[in-house]
Amino acid sequence: MSTGNATTPAPEGSTDAFVQAFAMIIFSEIGDKTFLIAAILAMRHPRLVVFAGAFGSLVVMSILSAAMGHLLPTLIPKRWTQFAAALLFLVFGVKMFLEGKDMPAGNDKVREEMRETEEEIAADAAEMDGTGRRAVDGGVIPLEEIEEGGRAHANETPRVAASSLRGALDGTRNLCSLFLGPVFVQGFVLTFLGEWGDRSQIATIALAAAHNVYLVTLGTIVGHSCCTALAVIGGRYVSTKISTKHVTLGGAALFFVFGLIYLYAAASASSEVDIQDHLQDHIPVR
Repeated sequence: MSTGNATTPAPEGSTDAFVQAFAMIIFSEIGDKTFLIAAILAMRHPRLVVFAGAFGSLVVMSILSAAMGHLLPTLIPKRWTQFAAALLFLVFGVKMFLEGKDMPAGNDKVREEMRETEEEIAADAAEMDGTGRRAVDGGVIPLEEIEEGGRAHANETPRVAASSLRGALDGTRNLCSLFLGPVFVQGFVLTFLGEWGDRSQIATIALAAAHNVYLVTLGTIVGHSCCTALAVIGGRYVSTKISTKHVTLGGAALFFVFGLIYLYAAASASSEVDIQDHLQDHIPVR
């Protein structure tokens, strides 16, 4: 089957996109913040409800990210999106390698992130039930202290401009909680906020810009389903047994490979375009 597009490095039906998206999610998400959110919530609430909320959020995020990546080739030539994807994966690879190199060999990093995530979940729960408010440093400001005008005033200044928006979001969240339940909504919201702007979201955009958007979406969703299921079933145990250093270094190697693949594809596409332009310039028009 001919595609009629010489700049396409691989058939659109290739399973490479699915495999790359799946592998990227597995190496990026295990032990990550969204993984820990699902693991901690599952220890306090029904696992199925936590899974539904967290996974539903990740499905929405995967579809949004893939759609954003799918739009890029309509704005930028595909070979330039491939160069951008190559650069992005190489930069992420270097960043992950430097992070992994400086990490201790044990699981101290995971324990620290788990403690921070527990504080964030506690602050979110306090806001939901009206017993406190989230502080700038991620802690909880008790309701009594807010009423007394203590520490809250020092932390309220950055929030004044967004107070109306915050009120609208809280109202929407309360409405959704009536129909879907507070646990589902908490898992959905915390996971969505934790995933927005994350490395895996940006990588999904890059993959969707260079590959079949449906295969990339499917690969990320299947990857998220595996990670979220692992988190809610035994996330805390897994987090204490895995080495974040090794996972991060493995992810760095994977991102390096992806970067080289896209760099080669972009260079090949550019060469084909140059050859076509050269032939068109030298073939007489009849």
